[in-house]
Amino acid sequence: MQFCLNPAHVSPEFPSGYWLAPTPPASAAQWHATLQALADDRTRFLAHLHRAPDLFAPFPHGTGQSLLREALVIADHNAYHVGQIVLVRQLLGAWE
Repeated sequence: MQFCLNPAHVSPEFPSGYWLAPTPPASAAQWHATLQALADDRTRFLAHLHRAPDLFAPFPHGTGQSLLREALVIADHNAYHVGQIVLVRQLLGAWE
C-alpha cells in the first residue's frame, strides 16, 4: 500500500524485509490493536482510491503498475490471509 501512497517509498529487501522476527504470542490488546491498524490502513487506501482521477494510469515511480492493479493485489493478499486466520481458528476450535 505504501508504494501507492508515497512515491518516495522504498520497498524492503525480499524476503527478509517482509517477515517479522519470531515473537511470543500476542495479547488480546495487541491483537485488537493490529485489527484496528488494518482497518485504518483500509480506510486510508479506500479514500485514496476514491480520489484517484485515473485508476488505470501507471505510477510515475513504478514499472507500469496502476492503482487498480495495486488495489486488486491488496484485495487478493488480504483475502488469502483472512482465509488462513479462519482456517486456523476452525482447526483450534477458537471460533465463536
